[in-house]
Amino acid sequence: MSEFLKLLKGGNKSSLTAAIVNTIIAIIKTGAFFFTGNVAMFAEMMHSIGDAANQFFVYIGSALSKKAPTPRFPNGFGRLINLVCLGAVLIVGILSYETIKEGWHQIQHPTTSTGVAISLTVLGLGILLESAVFYKAGKEILHENGIKGSFLGPITTSFAYINRAKPATKLVFMEDLVATSGGILAFTAILISHYTGFLQAEGIASIIIGLMMFYVVGKVFLDNARGALGETDEQMLVHIAHIVSENIHVKDIKELEVIKEGEFLHVNLVVEIDPTLLFAEVDDIHDVLKELILNQQSVTDVTIAFDEDDGIKKWKHHKDKKTTLKTPD
Repeated sequence: MSEFLKLLKGGNKSSLTAAIVNTIIAIIKTGAFFFTGNVAMFAEMMHSIGDAANQFFVYIGSALSKKAPTPRFPNGFGRLINLVCLGAVLIVGILSYETIKEGWHQIQHPTTSTGVAISLTVLGLGILLESAVFYKAGKEILHENGIKGSFLGPITTSFAYINRAKPATKLVFMEDLVATSGGILAFTAILISHYTGFLQAEGIASIIIGLMMFYVVGKVFLDNARGALGETDEQMLVHIAHIVSENIHVKDIKELEVIKEGEFLHVNLVVEIDPTLLFAEVDDIHDVLKELILNQQSVTDVTIAFDEDDGIKKWKHHKDKKTTLKTPD
């Protein structure tokens, strides 16, 4: 139990914050829905319940993924976060279906809801809280990539680096982006329904919110399915190939693999060097390359092997701003 609690301290902070905030929002929205019977509020209630459950699962998964390798699991638990995310999106998928179904029912059989002031107040509070979590997740994405953005960076620049975010941070960012957008949509639908009498507006908003939730389900599912299988990080592969090739003793790169293991990267490298070098010199080259690669973002494990230079340059790499990453100072 003590080990479990210790691991929890290393869990993804963005997902924990999001889980707590969304739990509070879900409770408030649930009360508002039962008091008003508002369909748009029902959609937002389901959305917040799904996000809260999702993010609690992800927080626990991100913590457990940092567990050290054991004799039974020598490769570690890095991919556990991907498996947890896969399970978590199933919850959101079920709630998405219920949200769309309720919205369709409202369109076919529109009903008037009460307590408009309560609904708007609750939704307004939810928008503020969810946008704050969204901003924090965006800030975390920039931090994970070593980017110092402006005040608006977390809601602008962060989109350019979302694919390099940790799985848990990326999930929180996407869910709260949709949650904030859904809250604004529900708020607008209630206003339209109240002031124009177009009661179907709430049903339409509910369906759109459900579809946005399904989008997150699909996106997160595909990302984590690739992670669970062991996906190559192409951008980091090109970057590592570039910095390794700059070493004067490396004549060619024979093999290079950069495999994602949850939040971490494992690197397997085979380089060609001068066969006349002494063992002590090769050992020094190994240490230099290993330290260099381990200093790269998210790299936790490096395996390096050497082969004699055959005089034929086979590895091709390029220095592209889109694929060459910033080396930490």
